[in-house]
Amino acid sequence: MKVLWAPWRMDYILSPKGGKCFICEAVKDPQDEDAFVLYVSEWGLVFLNRFPYNPGHILIAPKSHVASIGDMTPEERGETMELLHLSLRVVREVMNPDGFNVGMNLGKISGAGLEDHVHLHLVPRWGGDTNFMPLLADVKVVPEHLKETYRKLRKAFKEAAGG
Repeated sequence: MKVLWAPWRMDYILSPKGGKCFICEAVKDPQDEDAFVLYVSEWGLVFLNRFPYNPGHILIAPKSHVASIGDMTPEERGETMELLHLSLRVVREVMNPDGFNVGMNLGKISGAGLEDHVHLHLVPRWGGDTNFMPLLADVKVVPEHLKETYRKLRKAFKEAAGG
């Protein structure tokens, strides 16, 4: 028998569901490495998804705690697209994916794990990044440790932002 090791998943499995908004917590302390914040702008922030579908799975969110796009200010909506543009550029440069999935899960029925704070997903994709594991074992293999992905992307975001 082969063992699949994904130790960061246990944090999710054992974590209490509900409670504090992890995005608002990241806004309060973006220097906390456990929040995996990659970049902070005037109206929003970019951070790694702690439970990624693929290495480099990024979340982009407004700083304000709003549940829908319609509740965002024009500045927040515009900056979200600018942060998406920056994130695409940085992830493409650092990780060289073949493509991306970009989207939002709006509402619980759509799969939103956090309904109250709107956020955008950016998932890099590579040819061959899916295999039989999700089909047969309901398991997704993420081939790089989250902290390694964070280290590489955080450095690249700093360089892209001129700092």
